[in-house]
Amino acid sequence: MAYRTISAELNELSSEMIGLAIKVHNALGPGLLESSYKECLYYEILNTGHFVEKEKALPLIYKTINLDIGYRIDLLVEKKLIIEIKSTESLNDIHTAQVLTYLKLSGNRIGLLINFNVKLLKEGIRRLVL
Repeated sequence: MAYRTISAELNELSSEMIGLAIKVHNALGPGLLESSYKECLYYEILNTGHFVEKEKALPLIYKTINLDIGYRIDLLVEKKLIIEIKSTESLNDIHTAQVLTYLKLSGNRIGLLINFNVKLLKEGIRRLVL
């Protein structure tokens, strides 16, 4: 994927969210369910004063038809940054494709794919930009 630039504001926001995810990972470690990490990260984001939505519905619009078929963004921060949380042995291409699709469908430009089931969280983070 070619490198794309984004605003300093979005860069700062994504860096801040990565820091919060590291804070959660340091406290909990690997091995829990995705839902545990999602709730804890949601709590940390709320405590920073950022607007965050959990399990944000994401409709699929095909031509003129609005299909509410159950897509959900794990966390949407400031209506700008998608965070998709995983707790899996490893991230693979389908996880990346999921976040890129969510970015396209939502009109957002930046997303974080975070796998908490790793020894060092920096090994489980992918920052994706459209």
